[in-house]
Order: sequence, then structure tokens, then C-alpha cells
Amino acid sequence: MTGYLGSYATLGLLLLVGVLFLVVAFAANRVLRPARPADPPGKRTSYECGLDPVEGDWAQMQIRYYVYAYLYVVFAVEAVFLFPWALVFDRAGFGLVTVAEMAVFVAVLALGLLYAWRRRILTWT
Repeated sequence: MTGYLGSYATLGLLLLVGVLFLVVAFAANRVLRPARPADPPGKRTSYECGLDPVEGDWAQMQIRYYVYAYLYVVFAVEAVFLFPWALVFDRAGFGLVTVAEMAVFVAVLALGLLYAWRRRILTWT
């Protein structure tokens, strides 16, 4: 398989093998699985933390939990960017511009933390 269309033939063959593998896997699953027993009563009801479901399946979630998740993501991203930079900083000999860029990055995150602290978002109530 050389030439211009050779790479496309390889790609097509790989795609065909992938689809064939998927079809064979689903067929084997259907043939080899045990017979489906009837669903026991209550199998399809909602279940949360060991409590029996009460009333409907709709529940209101407070927004502060989303704020905690958002703040976690922000500071986890900070760690993802800050640690590799700190590990390479000593060996690579970065200049003043790189240090200033990282200072701006940390300052923006510090402003986010200050904002959350001033709005009392970080207190668990």
C-alpha cells in the first residue's frame, strides 16, 4: 500500500477492522449473556444514599454546591499549571518575562480567591 491512496486504504482497513470488532463484541454479548429474568419490584425506582425515594424525582439543588465545585476546578487548574512550571523553572533558566507572566497568572487566581472570600462563599453554612 504505497502511493497517494495507500494511506487512505490503511485508514479504511483500520476503520473496517474497528467496526467489525464492535459488531462481533455486541453479537457475542447477545449470544453469551444469561437469560434476562423479570425485573424485581422496585428495581427501576430512583435510589440515593440508602434512602427510600419520597414523593417525586425532582429535587432542588442549592447553588452554593456548584460554587464550591467551580472554585475547586479553578484552583486545581492553578496547580496543574503552576507545578510543572515550578519544576522546570530552575533547570531552564527562564527570564524575567516568564516570571512576570506567572506572577500575573497567580495574581488573577488570588483575585478570584479574594473575591470568593469577600463574598463569604468559602464559609460552609
